[in-house]
Amino acid sequence: MSNTIIAAGAVVWRKVNNQVEIALVHRPRYDDWSLPKGKQDSGEALIACAYRETLEETNLKVSFGPFIGDIEYFVADGLKQVYYWAARLADDSPEFHPNDEVDLLEWHSINDAVEKVTRDSDREIIEKFNDVPFDSYPLIMLRHAKALAREEWQSEDEDRPLEQLGQQQARRMLSIYQVYGLTQIHTSDAVRCHDTVEQMAHALGLTMKITNKISEYTWKKDKEKAIDYAKDLIKENEPILLCSHNPVLPKMMAKLTKKVDFDFPSNKLEPGQSWILHHNKKEVLQIDRLDTPVKQA
Repeated sequence: MSNTIIAAGAVVWRKVNNQVEIALVHRPRYDDWSLPKGKQDSGEALIACAYRETLEETNLKVSFGPFIGDIEYFVADGLKQVYYWAARLADDSPEFHPNDEVDLLEWHSINDAVEKVTRDSDREIIEKFNDVPFDSYPLIMLRHAKALAREEWQSEDEDRPLEQLGQQQARRMLSIYQVYGLTQIHTSDAVRCHDTVEQMAHALGLTMKITNKISEYTWKKDKEKAIDYAKDLIKENEPILLCSHNPVLPKMMAKLTKKVDFDFPSNKLEPGQSWILHHNKKEVLQIDRLDTPVKQA
Protein backbone atom coordinates (compact mmCIF):
# COMPACT_ATOMS: atom_id res chain seq x y z
CA MET A 1 0.00 0.00 0.00
CA SER A 2 1.62 3.23 -1.18
CA ASN A 3 0.48 5.42 1.72
CA THR A 4 1.47 2.99 4.47
CA ILE A 5 3.69 4.56 7.14
CA ILE A 6 6.47 2.16 8.14
CA ALA A 7 7.94 2.32 11.64
CA ALA A 8 9.84 0.09 14.06
CA GLY A 9 10.50 -0.17 17.77
CA ALA A 10 11.38 -2.46 20.64
CA VAL A 11 10.11 -4.02 23.82
CA VAL A 12 12.98 -3.14 26.15
CA TRP A 13 13.20 -5.50 29.12
CA ARG A 14 15.24 -6.18 32.23
CA LYS A 15 15.13 -8.53 35.20
CA VAL A 16 14.73 -7.23 38.76
CA ASN A 17 14.74 -9.87 41.51
CA ASN A 18 14.22 -12.44 38.77
CA GLN A 19 11.06 -10.66 37.57
CA VAL A 20 10.79 -9.32 34.01
CA GLU A 21 10.01 -5.62 33.61
CA ILE A 22 9.53 -3.68 30.37
CA ALA A 23 10.05 -0.02 29.62
CA LEU A 24 7.18 2.28 28.67
CA VAL A 25 7.59 5.87 27.53
CA HIS A 26 5.24 8.84 27.87
CA ARG A 27 4.87 11.17 24.91
CA PRO A 28 3.57 14.60 26.00
CA ARG A 29 2.45 15.50 22.46
CA TYR A 30 -0.13 12.69 22.56
CA ASP A 31 -0.32 12.27 26.35
CA ASP A 32 -0.01 8.51 25.93
CA TRP A 33 2.06 5.61 27.26
CA SER A 34 3.61 3.44 24.61
CA LEU A 35 6.54 1.29 23.55
CA PRO A 36 9.50 3.18 22.03
CA LYS A 37 9.20 3.35 18.25
CA GLY A 38 9.51 5.69 15.29
CA LYS A 39 9.36 6.10 11.52
CA GLN A 40 11.78 4.41 9.17
CA ASP A 41 14.21 6.62 7.25
CA SER A 42 14.61 6.15 3.50
CA GLY A 43 16.86 3.17 2.77
CA GLU A 44 17.12 2.24 6.46
CA ALA A 45 16.81 -1.39 7.51
CA LEU A 46 13.84 -2.00 9.79
CA ILE A 47 15.94 -3.41 12.60
CA ALA A 48 18.32 -0.44 12.36
CA CYS A 49 15.31 1.88 12.57
CA ALA A 50 14.05 0.05 15.68
CA TYR A 51 17.46 0.40 17.33
CA ARG A 52 17.88 4.07 16.44
CA GLU A 53 14.41 5.04 17.61
CA THR A 54 14.78 3.10 20.85
CA LEU A 55 18.06 4.88 21.57
CA GLU A 56 16.62 8.30 20.70
CA GLU A 57 13.53 7.87 22.88
CA THR A 58 15.09 6.15 25.90
CA ASN A 59 18.87 6.78 25.88
CA LEU A 60 19.16 3.18 27.11
CA LYS A 61 21.87 0.79 25.96
CA VAL A 62 20.25 -2.43 24.73
CA SER A 63 21.03 -5.65 22.90
CA PHE A 64 18.41 -6.85 20.43
CA GLY A 65 16.96 -10.34 20.53
CA PRO A 66 14.17 -12.09 18.63
CA PHE A 67 11.77 -10.43 16.24
CA ILE A 68 8.36 -10.16 17.93
CA GLY A 69 6.02 -9.24 15.09
CA ASP A 70 4.23 -6.28 13.58
CA ILE A 71 0.94 -4.50 14.07
CA GLU A 72 -1.18 -2.17 11.94
CA TYR A 73 -3.47 0.69 12.86
CA PHE A 74 -4.79 3.85 11.26
CA VAL A 75 -3.53 7.36 12.03
CA ALA A 76 -4.41 10.71 10.48
CA ASP A 77 -1.93 10.19 7.62
CA GLY A 78 -3.12 6.68 6.78
CA LEU A 79 -2.27 3.11 7.69
CA LYS A 80 0.72 2.68 10.01
CA GLN A 81 2.66 -0.59 10.22
CA VAL A 82 5.11 -1.03 13.09
CA TYR A 83 7.68 -3.84 13.52
CA TYR A 84 9.05 -4.80 16.94
CA TRP A 85 12.03 -6.65 18.42
CA ALA A 86 12.80 -7.73 21.97
CA ALA A 87 15.71 -5.75 23.44
CA ARG A 88 17.62 -6.65 26.61
CA LEU A 89 18.78 -3.76 28.83
CA ALA A 90 22.57 -3.79 29.10
CA ASP A 91 24.14 -3.92 32.54
CA ASP A 92 26.15 -0.78 31.81
CA SER A 93 23.26 1.20 30.32
CA PRO A 94 23.13 4.92 31.10
CA GLU A 95 20.12 6.46 32.79
CA PHE A 96 17.08 7.64 30.88
CA HIS A 97 17.21 11.25 29.73
CA PRO A 98 14.11 12.88 28.22
CA ASN A 99 14.09 14.36 24.74
CA ASP A 100 11.65 16.45 22.71
CA GLU A 101 9.31 13.50 22.12
CA VAL A 102 9.46 11.63 25.43
CA ASP A 103 9.38 13.11 28.93
CA LEU A 104 8.97 10.04 31.16
CA LEU A 105 10.07 6.41 31.24
CA GLU A 106 8.69 3.81 33.61
CA TRP A 107 9.41 0.12 34.22
CA HIS A 108 6.43 -2.20 34.64
CA SER A 109 5.77 -5.89 34.98
CA ILE A 110 4.33 -7.45 31.84
CA ASN A 111 0.81 -7.57 33.33
CA ASP A 112 0.98 -3.97 34.55
CA ALA A 113 2.39 -2.80 31.22
CA VAL A 114 -0.58 -4.33 29.40
CA GLU A 115 -2.84 -2.19 31.58
CA LYS A 116 -0.70 0.96 31.37
CA VAL A 117 -0.27 1.36 27.60
CA THR A 118 -2.76 3.53 25.79
CA ARG A 119 -3.11 1.66 22.49
CA ASP A 120 -4.53 -1.82 22.00
CA SER A 121 -1.82 -2.40 19.39
CA ASP A 122 0.86 -2.01 22.08
CA ARG A 123 -1.00 -4.50 24.24
CA GLU A 124 -0.93 -6.94 21.36
CA ILE A 125 2.85 -6.58 20.98
CA ILE A 126 3.47 -6.98 24.72
CA GLU A 127 1.44 -10.18 24.70
CA LYS A 128 3.42 -11.43 21.68
CA PHE A 129 6.66 -10.49 23.46
CA ASN A 130 5.71 -12.81 26.29
CA ASP A 131 5.46 -15.68 23.77
CA VAL A 132 8.89 -15.28 22.11
CA PRO A 133 12.19 -16.53 23.61
CA PHE A 134 13.34 -13.05 24.59
CA ASP A 135 15.76 -14.34 27.25
CA SER A 136 18.11 -15.90 24.69
CA TYR A 137 21.28 -15.11 22.74
CA PRO A 138 21.79 -14.82 18.98
CA LEU A 139 24.19 -16.70 16.76
CA ILE A 140 24.24 -14.71 13.53
CA MET A 141 25.07 -16.77 10.45
CA LEU A 142 26.00 -14.23 7.76
CA ARG A 143 26.83 -14.98 4.15
CA HIS A 144 29.58 -12.73 2.79
CA ALA A 145 28.62 -9.71 0.68
CA LYS A 146 28.56 -9.78 -3.12
CA ALA A 147 31.90 -11.06 -4.43
CA LEU A 148 33.50 -10.90 -7.84
CA ALA A 149 32.17 -13.73 -10.03
CA ARG A 150 34.27 -16.89 -10.06
CA GLU A 151 34.70 -16.75 -13.85
CA GLU A 152 36.11 -13.22 -13.54
CA TRP A 153 38.81 -14.23 -11.08
CA GLN A 154 41.92 -16.06 -12.24
CA SER A 155 43.70 -16.64 -8.93
CA GLU A 156 42.88 -18.83 -5.90
CA ASP A 157 39.18 -18.80 -4.98
CA GLU A 158 39.82 -17.92 -1.33
CA ASP A 159 41.50 -14.71 -2.54
CA ARG A 160 38.47 -13.63 -4.58
CA PRO A 161 37.47 -10.11 -3.39
CA LEU A 162 34.20 -8.27 -3.01
CA GLU A 163 32.93 -6.45 -6.06
CA GLN A 164 31.90 -2.78 -5.79
CA LEU A 165 28.32 -3.62 -4.73
CA GLY A 166 29.65 -5.99 -2.09
CA GLN A 167 31.92 -3.26 -0.71
CA GLN A 168 28.88 -1.00 -0.37
CA GLN A 169 26.99 -3.78 1.40
CA ALA A 170 29.90 -4.31 3.80
CA ARG A 171 29.88 -0.63 4.74
CA ARG A 172 26.20 -0.97 5.69
CA MET A 173 26.65 -4.00 7.95
CA LEU A 174 27.40 -2.00 11.09
CA SER A 175 24.04 -0.21 11.23
CA ILE A 176 22.25 -3.57 11.17
CA TYR A 177 24.38 -5.85 13.33
CA GLN A 178 25.46 -3.41 16.04
CA VAL A 179 21.94 -3.80 17.45
CA TYR A 180 22.81 -7.24 18.85
CA GLY A 181 25.56 -6.03 21.18
CA LEU A 182 28.06 -8.39 19.58
CA THR A 183 30.91 -9.70 21.73
CA GLN A 184 32.59 -11.86 19.06
CA ILE A 185 32.96 -11.90 15.27
CA HIS A 186 34.22 -15.04 13.53
CA THR A 187 34.98 -15.22 9.82
CA SER A 188 36.19 -17.64 7.19
CA ASP A 189 39.73 -16.89 6.08
CA ALA A 190 38.47 -16.21 2.54
CA VAL A 191 39.05 -12.59 1.52
CA ARG A 192 35.39 -12.04 0.61
CA CYS A 193 34.29 -13.03 4.15
CA HIS A 194 37.06 -11.16 5.94
CA ASP A 195 36.32 -7.96 3.99
CA THR A 196 32.58 -8.25 4.69
CA VAL A 197 33.00 -7.90 8.45
CA GLU A 198 36.33 -6.11 8.90
CA GLN A 199 34.92 -2.56 9.04
CA MET A 200 32.14 -3.62 11.40
CA ALA A 201 34.57 -5.38 13.74
CA HIS A 202 36.85 -2.33 13.81
CA ALA A 203 33.94 0.02 14.57
CA LEU A 204 32.77 -2.21 17.42
CA GLY A 205 36.26 -2.58 18.86
CA LEU A 206 36.28 -6.34 18.30
CA THR A 207 39.18 -8.49 17.11
CA MET A 208 38.02 -10.86 14.38
CA LYS A 209 38.63 -14.57 14.83
CA ILE A 210 39.79 -15.72 11.37
CA THR A 211 39.54 -19.45 10.76
CA ASN A 212 39.68 -21.91 7.88
CA LYS A 213 37.31 -24.28 9.69
CA ILE A 214 34.27 -22.51 8.19
CA SER A 215 35.73 -21.97 4.73
CA GLU A 216 34.48 -23.59 1.53
CA TYR A 217 37.67 -25.50 0.84
CA THR A 218 37.75 -27.03 4.34
CA TRP A 219 34.04 -27.86 4.06
CA LYS A 220 34.69 -29.93 0.95
CA LYS A 221 37.28 -31.98 2.86
CA ASP A 222 35.69 -32.25 6.31
CA LYS A 223 32.13 -30.99 6.92
CA GLU A 224 32.20 -31.78 10.63
CA LYS A 225 34.76 -29.07 11.37
CA ALA A 226 32.28 -26.29 10.52
CA ILE A 227 29.44 -28.01 12.39
CA ASP A 228 31.56 -28.46 15.52
CA TYR A 229 32.75 -24.85 15.28
CA ALA A 230 29.17 -23.52 15.31
CA LYS A 231 28.15 -25.86 18.14
CA ASP A 232 31.01 -24.53 20.25
CA LEU A 233 29.90 -20.93 19.63
CA ILE A 234 26.36 -21.68 20.81
CA LYS A 235 27.73 -23.11 24.06
CA GLU A 236 29.27 -19.73 24.88
CA ASN A 237 25.84 -18.07 25.25
CA GLU A 238 26.94 -14.71 23.89
CA PRO A 239 25.80 -12.60 20.92
CA ILE A 240 28.16 -13.85 18.20
CA LEU A 241 28.40 -13.27 14.44
CA LEU A 242 29.83 -15.89 12.08
CA CYS A 243 30.57 -15.01 8.43
CA SER A 244 30.87 -17.88 5.97
CA HIS A 245 29.65 -19.23 2.61
CA ASN A 246 27.04 -21.23 0.77
CA PRO A 247 26.84 -24.22 0.93
CA VAL A 248 28.42 -24.18 4.41
CA LEU A 249 25.78 -22.08 6.18
CA PRO A 250 22.61 -23.93 5.06
CA LYS A 251 24.06 -27.31 5.99
CA MET A 252 25.37 -25.91 9.26
CA MET A 253 21.94 -24.54 10.18
CA ALA A 254 20.24 -27.79 9.23
CA LYS A 255 22.46 -29.62 11.72
CA LEU A 256 21.99 -27.06 14.49
CA THR A 257 18.19 -27.13 14.09
CA LYS A 258 17.83 -30.86 13.52
CA LYS A 259 15.76 -31.34 16.68
CA VAL A 260 13.59 -28.21 16.54
CA ASP A 261 9.86 -28.57 16.08
CA PHE A 262 9.17 -25.33 14.23
CA ASP A 263 9.53 -24.31 10.60
CA PHE A 264 12.73 -22.63 9.52
CA PRO A 265 14.07 -21.23 6.24
CA SER A 266 16.06 -24.05 4.67
CA ASN A 267 16.87 -22.39 1.35
CA LYS A 268 20.23 -20.77 0.75
CA LEU A 269 21.22 -17.26 1.71
CA GLU A 270 21.86 -14.59 -0.91
CA PRO A 271 25.07 -12.54 -0.57
CA GLY A 272 24.82 -10.29 2.50
CA GLN A 273 21.81 -12.09 4.03
CA SER A 274 21.82 -13.81 7.40
CA TRP A 275 19.96 -16.16 9.69
CA ILE A 276 19.71 -15.24 13.36
CA LEU A 277 19.55 -18.33 15.56
CA HIS A 278 18.20 -17.40 19.00
CA HIS A 279 19.19 -20.05 21.53
CA ASN A 280 19.52 -20.79 25.22
CA LYS A 281 22.90 -22.53 24.99
CA LYS A 282 21.23 -25.93 24.59
CA GLU A 283 18.80 -25.53 21.70
CA VAL A 284 17.65 -23.13 19.00
CA LEU A 285 14.38 -21.45 19.99
CA GLN A 286 13.65 -19.07 17.10
CA ILE A 287 15.17 -18.22 13.72
CA ASP A 288 14.95 -14.77 12.16
CA ARG A 289 16.23 -13.70 8.77
CA LEU A 290 17.77 -10.36 7.78
CA ASP A 291 18.04 -9.15 4.21
CA THR A 292 21.10 -7.81 2.47
CA PRO A 293 21.76 -4.17 3.44
CA VAL A 294 20.88 -1.69 0.74
CA LYS A 295 22.54 1.57 -0.12
CA GLN A 296 20.86 4.39 1.79
CA ALA A 297 19.04 6.81 -0.44
